[in-house]
Amino acid sequence: MFGYVRPALDKLDEENRDRFQAAYCGLCHTLGRRYGLVARMFLNYDLTILAMLLDTRCDSRACHCLVHPIRKRPCACQSAALDTAADLSVILLWWQLQDGIADHGFWKGLKYRAASLLLRRAYRKACKLRPDFDEGTRGRLDELSRLEQENCASLDRPADCFARLLAQASQGEPDPIRQRVLEQMLYHLGRWIYLVDAADDLKKDLRQGNYNPVALRFSHAEGVLTEESREELGRTLDQSVRMMAAAFELADFGEYEKVIESTVYAGLYLVGAAVLNGTFHQKRTRDKQ
Repeated sequence: MFGYVRPALDKLDEENRDRFQAAYCGLCHTLGRRYGLVARMFLNYDLTILAMLLDTRCDSRACHCLVHPIRKRPCACQSAALDTAADLSVILLWWQLQDGIADHGFWKGLKYRAASLLLRRAYRKACKLRPDFDEGTRGRLDELSRLEQENCASLDRPADCFARLLAQASQGEPDPIRQRVLEQMLYHLGRWIYLVDAADDLKKDLRQGNYNPVALRFSHAEGVLTEESREELGRTLDQSVRMMAAAFELADFGEYEKVIESTVYAGLYLVGAAVLNGTFHQKRTRDKQ
């Protein structure tokens, strides 16, 4: 995944910041328990929200880890939601690596091949546990690959492929009403992620000659969108967030409600604006300091 989905932590109180940290660390520990150290190395924020959407409780404990060996961090306890998020993370990462191998030549693709080799055993296990999700992911990415080969200038068609891919993660929810809510939230989140990632990669894709629907749809100069294009793309991104928010209001998300609310109503807007303004990676650098 891509690392764009996170709450606005400065707008949360300490209790809810700890809940987000617990979900993030819980997913990291779950990846390690189910798939080993290699899988933990690829952890980012995006699948943490999936774990929170699937689970209304936040049972946690304080624990150490390799990254934080001295100071204990809140860590969500083992749960079916974390297991699901970990399994789906591995499958999504595997196919992202395969896409990277296909999009690059031999030498530039070596890092993707190496990572894929390290992850192969974990992917095979996840595939056996979640065969339907794996098959659906492969199908959506094949469809997306065909659109890329056609150099499709539409924003909606490739974004819809990725949105339907992520929406599949709702299929394990037994409550049909809640499943529909999750499906809608994940669909519009997937659409938003795809378009934000395309905007974020605009310069790189133009330099490397890669497919990018934002480059084909909007006016730009040397990989920088014009002000009019930024505003238009911003409205498209905001519409996806509004649709996600409309679905969010229809379900109870328990102890994670405030964290998810902060993500939907503030975090996504902040990240989208930072990507369009070209400041997202600067912010990520500051966050790590």
